[in-house]
Amino acid sequence: MTVAPFGSWSSPITSALVLEDSVRLGGLFVDGDAVVWEEARPAEGGRVQIVRRAPDGTLTDLLPAGMSARTAVHEYGGGAWWVRGGVLWFANWADQRLYRLWPGAVPVPITAPPATPRADRWADGDTSVDGTSIVCVRECHGGPGATGVRNEIVRIAADRVGEPEVLVSGPDFVAAPRLSPDGARMAWLQWNHPSMPWDDVELLVRDIATGAQTVVAGGRGESVGEPRWQPDGALSFLSDRTDWWNLYRWLPHTGVEPVVHTGADLGVAAWQLGMSRSATLEDGTVVFARYRDGRDGLAVRTVDGTIRDLDQPFTALSALCAAGNAVVFVGGTPTSAAGIYRLDPATGELTVLRRPPEFGIELGYLSVPEHLTYPTGAGAEAHALFYPPTNPGFTGPDGQLPPVRVQVHGGPTGTGHSSLKTSYQYWTSRGFAVVDVNHRGSTGYGRRYRDALRGAWGVADVEDCMAAVSWLAARGRVDGARLTISGGSAGGYTALAALAHKDTPFAAGTDRYGVADLEAFVRDTHKFESHYLDGLIGPYPQRRDVYVERSPITHIADLTKPVIVLQGSEDAVVPPSQSRLIVDALRGRGVPVAYLLFDGEQHGFRLGANICRALDAELSFYGQVLGFELPAAEGIDPVEVENLGR
Repeated sequence: MTVAPFGSWSSPITSALVLEDSVRLGGLFVDGDAVVWEEARPAEGGRVQIVRRAPDGTLTDLLPAGMSARTAVHEYGGGAWWVRGGVLWFANWADQRLYRLWPGAVPVPITAPPATPRADRWADGDTSVDGTSIVCVRECHGGPGATGVRNEIVRIAADRVGEPEVLVSGPDFVAAPRLSPDGARMAWLQWNHPSMPWDDVELLVRDIATGAQTVVAGGRGESVGEPRWQPDGALSFLSDRTDWWNLYRWLPHTGVEPVVHTGADLGVAAWQLGMSRSATLEDGTVVFARYRDGRDGLAVRTVDGTIRDLDQPFTALSALCAAGNAVVFVGGTPTSAAGIYRLDPATGELTVLRRPPEFGIELGYLSVPEHLTYPTGAGAEAHALFYPPTNPGFTGPDGQLPPVRVQVHGGPTGTGHSSLKTSYQYWTSRGFAVVDVNHRGSTGYGRRYRDALRGAWGVADVEDCMAAVSWLAARGRVDGARLTISGGSAGGYTALAALAHKDTPFAAGTDRYGVADLEAFVRDTHKFESHYLDGLIGPYPQRRDVYVERSPITHIADLTKPVIVLQGSEDAVVPPSQSRLIVDALRGRGVPVAYLLFDGEQHGFRLGANICRALDAELSFYGQVLGFELPAAEGIDPVEVENLGR
């Protein structure tokens, strides 16, 4: 074993290998005997391909070159396609029009081109039983800024361009229109500013013939999601009315009754449309994903009401879908990337439908996370996943401890999962520890924990990040003099706020498209998040003083640590102006700073070359500011760090 400084270890987990793991799987549908899913492929310019698996295992890419099944509804998308009877409907990224694709044919648009390109956006659809019509979400951009956007549910012909019939209009946001098996009812979700879908959401059902409507669940203080009709006419849905997102069902003559009640979250924050965390099988068995202590698990509720965990290795689960008396899902483990599987819960038989990528990496290079619960501000507790440095060929010098990279998720309602992330292993295999912080406000720990960030963004999350590294350093697990913090989007804001804190313990940090000026963010961001900060900070402009006080740019005099800033040029969520603001301020004050602006990227990097460059540039940056050499054999191009050595 070679003794070498932490951070300088050679590793087979390169940025090119991380790129192989960047293919995102999701959006499962079972269509007869076939299984259909989406693959977001960075190597193909980030486009989303739809893949069909025939019963004999044959895989077929359905979309022709130049088309991508991705919607810009809410800017975060999701629910961009659906399938019935072999026919695919999808929103195409380039023009945002809705297309129909018959088997063996070419895609044909079924929505008219808007007056302004990409002004009409479509998502989250459901096809009628007879296949003649579709109900879906339409987002119309008819004017400048967030106030010029209208969200509604419409009905359109499934096979030709026609005039949409508006079914639901008025609420600020609508989602998940779902038709009952007999076509007599439609369920949907709706909410209004300043609420977000994890705050206050209503679930409604309309009798299509009479127009009579029923509020099934939701309202003030209750988040409802994932409505899904069952063969017996019941409507299942998730609700957090008892702190946890658990499963319920509704029938007109019996009302709402619980299906799964457990002290764990079945749901996740609905940043995207079309998510699915449970599936009801033909025999009435319910298979569901539940998050507990930093990891997902599969569980089952049998028809007699018994709930039991399934003995399966998966720690990250999504896109659950019924396939007869089996369930199909996307699943990953701490040592394997995401794949697609079919599981018979009665027998335990597991079939691989889409193998996860096989990187040829020895298990000895993979750091398996440990779930931490530790004390933080105001006498509260916070949570994190700790990945120790791991490399079978290297060890650090005697008496030295590893540097740490705190990872702050987005949202800030996201959450860290203990599934394989080669982007984390890139760091741990080089001698860094990684701490994936699930600060107050994260999902997966119940509504009360999620609501603990209300009015406290920029305070509680920063406290939890600083408390995590202080707790680890006090126990001799990381080097308290070489603490770094990295975050994207909302996590980028937390990283900047932590670096600008007067008592910051961090020696350097990474800002990926984070918010530097909260006032500017409120003015410039898109409709979906235009009132998000009302709950996280306070109503604007009434609490303008708080917005100013909690903006990292306000405390630029205290931000003296080196920062690398990574930004997409076409980001509509956090515009490039936010990154330029912090970079210009650091340049002007002589603080070491590196800045990379990636042309053509939106909110989050999707192009293969940019994913690789961002990761390697960040490693080069930390090597320069923390003082370790990168392995020459890896050929990593150094990033320019301005003001270094001043």
